[in-house]
Amino acid sequence: MKRILITGVGGPTPRSFAISLKKYSKFSDVKLFATDVNPLAIGLYQRDLFEKSFVVPLAKASNYWNEIEKIVNENQIDFAVILPEAEVMEWCNKERNSKLPCPAFLPSVEMAELLIDKSRMTEVLNDSGLVPKSVTFDRNISDFSEIFTVLKGNFWVRSSSGTSGLGSLKVEDEEALRNWIQINPNVQTFLASEFLSGRNLACKLLYENGKLLRAACAERVNYIMAKVAPSGITGNTSFGRLLNEPELVDVATKAMDLLFEATNSAKHGFFTVDFKEDGDGRPYITEVNVRHVAFTQCFAAGGANFAEATISLLTSDQEFDKSFKMYEFEKDLIFLRDVDNLPIIMKETDLYTKS
Repeated sequence: MKRILITGVGGPTPRSFAISLKKYSKFSDVKLFATDVNPLAIGLYQRDLFEKSFVVPLAKASNYWNEIEKIVNENQIDFAVILPEAEVMEWCNKERNSKLPCPAFLPSVEMAELLIDKSRMTEVLNDSGLVPKSVTFDRNISDFSEIFTVLKGNFWVRSSSGTSGLGSLKVEDEEALRNWIQINPNVQTFLASEFLSGRNLACKLLYENGKLLRAACAERVNYIMAKVAPSGITGNTSFGRLLNEPELVDVATKAMDLLFEATNSAKHGFFTVDFKEDGDGRPYITEVNVRHVAFTQCFAAGGANFAEATISLLTSDQEFDKSFKMYEFEKDLIFLRDVDNLPIIMKETDLYTKS
């Protein structure tokens, strides 16, 4: 029985990964161990998922590795699943410079650094036609003319790094932009991009040692607690669709090829490529996550269990087929999510209609 450490369980993504293993995979008998920096993190107390839980220092803290190595050694951890971006970076750096306390499935540190910085990623893909027109600017900017010249009309502004729609807003004029900068004092660098009115899509890609093994697509339609965010985007999808779109996989892998080349990295790791379509249905890449996303268990429930695939690779599972597979879902399949409930997978045609 394998013993797996999952970090950052205060967030929905690590818990979603754990549920994908415990509820939907052939590895349901694994023993999972949890960490988080916040003693109030709910995942630390979910005994149905985790054998033991530990509060750990921030990834950048001087005693972080001492605590992690102690947990790994004392609990005989076989593998680690690292999900918060700050810890992904820390583990990638350690893997490059020394030996990890236990194996983990990680991209190169160069790739992680590039993707966490959305502005740099956009710059690398700028000539490919795969990203929207964009302008990066510092919060202390005084002249907005370049932004409004390049991005005529409405545009989307957000933090150049971070998750959950940090600093995101649809901007229509200079006054709104100035006000938005002021009420986001913790954002130093912003990325402004042309506003795209189409679908919000995600393509998940699993690579190992130079080869693409698995892919799957979904659409984000609505967000949990959308009303509390001026942008309507909180980073947690409440309603989405599981899609069969090989053309989207083609676009995502084309972009990833360019990013791997730019960082001189091996094709290795798990990535979520986010797209927004324009009014004509053409998809443009808005960011690439170096991790799973919060509706991972919805994919698993629909038959695309990336958590199981990841553990299969870590355990060198001989039954795991390493030929490429794009997961295909039943037509019309959707998922519904909320804060304190497990997701529901169902047919969209079975939704109730308004009277």
